[in-house]
Amino acid sequence: MAKKLFIKTHGCQMNEYDSSRMRDLLGDSHGFETTQNEEEADLILLNTCSIREKAQEKVFHQLGRWKKLKEKNPNLKIGVGGCVASQEGENIIKRAPQVDLVFGPQTIHRVPDLYKDITEAKPASVDITFPKTEKFDFLPEQNIDGPTAFVSIMEGCNKYCSFCVVPHTRGHEISRPIDDILKEIKGLSLQGVKEINLLGQNVNSYRDSKLKTKGLGLTNLIRASAQIEGIQRIQFTTSHPFEFGQDLIDIYLEVPELISYVHLPVQSGSNSILEKMRRRHTRDDYLEIIEKLKTARKGISISSDFIVGFPGETEDDFLDTLDLVDRVGYDESFSFIYSPRPNTTAKDLEDDVPLEEKKNRLSVLQHKLENSALNISRKMVGETRKCLVTGVSKKNPGEFQARTENNKVVIFSCSDQSMIGKIVDIEIVEAKNKSLRGVAA
Repeated sequence: MAKKLFIKTHGCQMNEYDSSRMRDLLGDSHGFETTQNEEEADLILLNTCSIREKAQEKVFHQLGRWKKLKEKNPNLKIGVGGCVASQEGENIIKRAPQVDLVFGPQTIHRVPDLYKDITEAKPASVDITFPKTEKFDFLPEQNIDGPTAFVSIMEGCNKYCSFCVVPHTRGHEISRPIDDILKEIKGLSLQGVKEINLLGQNVNSYRDSKLKTKGLGLTNLIRASAQIEGIQRIQFTTSHPFEFGQDLIDIYLEVPELISYVHLPVQSGSNSILEKMRRRHTRDDYLEIIEKLKTARKGISISSDFIVGFPGETEDDFLDTLDLVDRVGYDESFSFIYSPRPNTTAKDLEDDVPLEEKKNRLSVLQHKLENSALNISRKMVGETRKCLVTGVSKKNPGEFQARTENNKVVIFSCSDQSMIGKIVDIEIVEAKNKSLRGVAA
């Protein structure tokens, strides 16, 4: 009987990618089958995120619940990976001795060996080193069930924004060779993948490690990816305004496969707060990029990340953020209350915005962002859009889910299963808060 693997993933798309690769790796090396029932698992892996406050406590609470499973099944093995693992290391095992292995984002490829060690009665294993791009040399071909796939092109970040833990938990920026990435994309295309999402913590800093291109790494990769037979859509995430150069704007004029959507985190609309955040761009810099993008690609959708209640944020600073939202017109965004994180310079600043004020500002901002996205959706009603059918609707198995060329989710009825993976014309008939409703044209 095959052993069972259960993975719980917190956090970003990079973590989702890493979890998917660990499933492939353990299935390939140890014959694990994935289960959705943690109680029948032989190996449980928790892939963690440390971006938000109390992330560590959430991890240990989860481990406490799994301790009971291990008491029932002494053969159960438990592993912790991701950014909390990178931060805490051996402290995880000291605090939660039921944990058998700890690994960082850059050592997921070593999980099979770590697992083998502990099954041979060796002590708990910890590996949170940063071996550059070594992991990609050991990961098997992705096993994709559907028309879309993530492709990790670089890891880490060198920006050291004052609030962010990523440089400490994922290391410095390391890019994969372009030939390796294109080989992976070609393999995905042969599996029927139609859309790829080029993935990285600061994806527009990608530099092919062989060509050492300056400023053209991501655009060269997009251009080459678009030439691969079968690839009909391309997107990338996440970007940083500081390195969003003219070449990335111009590529929207050149490559029609690049979808009309970009995620460009701004964090704040106030110059004084941006300076305290060490974002390396001003409000005007950001607005100039947005204006150029909208000129290059009509109807492009912009999403972003926001932090409210950063140390020193005044009411006027917050009003600058609200004004920026009005000027840009965002379509889907992520907003959070500031919380101090370990190993960041912002943690030494006085956290002087009261929690209730933070909550109030977040509520006001989220309401404005939701209205902005809904207004964009309403303008699409009556239009016929080319949509990639991604699969069955998550809420209603009798319907299908698709995405427009500006990355909006569309739910529509159809009885033809062969439509999955195809780009079809769908008339938008209704706008909802989180999705559109359409009719196949």
